[in-house]
Amino acid sequence: MSELHKFLFDGLPVRGMLVRLTDAWTDILARRAGNTTTGPYPAPVRDLLGEMAAAAVLMQSNIKFNGALVLQVFGDGPVKLAVAEVQSDLSLRATASVPGEVDDAARLSDLVNVGGGGRCAITLDPKNRLPGQQPYQGVVPLHGDHHEKLDKLSDVLQHYMLQSEQLDTTLVLAADGNVAAGLLIQRMPIKGEGNLAAEMSHSENEDQIGHNEDYNRIATLAASLTQSELLTLDTDTILRRLFWEEKLLRFVPQQGVDGPRFACTCSRERVSNMLRSLGTEEVDSIIAERGDIEVACEFCGQQYRYDAVDAAQIFTGAGQLPPGTSAVQ
Repeated sequence: MSELHKFLFDGLPVRGMLVRLTDAWTDILARRAGNTTTGPYPAPVRDLLGEMAAAAVLMQSNIKFNGALVLQVFGDGPVKLAVAEVQSDLSLRATASVPGEVDDAARLSDLVNVGGGGRCAITLDPKNRLPGQQPYQGVVPLHGDHHEKLDKLSDVLQHYMLQSEQLDTTLVLAADGNVAAGLLIQRMPIKGEGNLAAEMSHSENEDQIGHNEDYNRIATLAASLTQSELLTLDTDTILRRLFWEEKLLRFVPQQGVDGPRFACTCSRERVSNMLRSLGTEEVDSIIAERGDIEVACEFCGQQYRYDAVDAAQIFTGAGQLPPGTSAVQ
């Protein structure tokens, strides 16, 4: 079962989170693999999308935002766009558009940043927008301070977090065909009562960037975690191996209905309503030409098929007569 673990380092201005997406991740992959038009993702795209899903869960949980957090990576490579979306209740979905050929050894820059124009965008879309309110979006390039191409999503997001929150952040991300996981370690503005009272000014917080010894020590330990370990070891083992000398305050894990889980807004009912809006004449002509109607969700890849009987039931259920049926009959 997918799970999210949050923890604090007792007495230190450092917090952490670890997410493991198992069933939530395999549900996403199964829908894509079951799409007869697209087929499964190439392995490099799959791994990038899994890292994005894990990172989006960590970022959503970190800010406690009431709405959708949307993480996007886009550019000029064989992957046109990759998207991971996480709601405030930790329901998530992810997708990628792959119009080009992907090499088995492709890295982030090979996938979306071939010409150097790749971007990463994080959008916060409030659940209940006020009149005139627009979603907030931050965009960063897929290169470092010296314009070198970045080949790790974690490096891109660490750079974004430093720019947007002025907080040191360490991310370790990994994904394969079974698990998508991530570890986040972040320096908090100040420890103890001072943090609650907001006694540290914005400029003082910026002055702490890169200079807090407690954070630097813990970040070094976190960065030693390998992708293989992150994918194969359970949470207790990971935290014990990394931070056995630190005193951790752990919260109750979030899993099941309270944890990360796959959810897409598409449904057969919504597709049926769309077909109903086309009218019987249009639906009849499509079935006559193709034999059936196939509609695929552009986000998750789920396919919905309707034959002549299915289509007739759409209109019958709406209180209308099925195609080819007269009022006399």
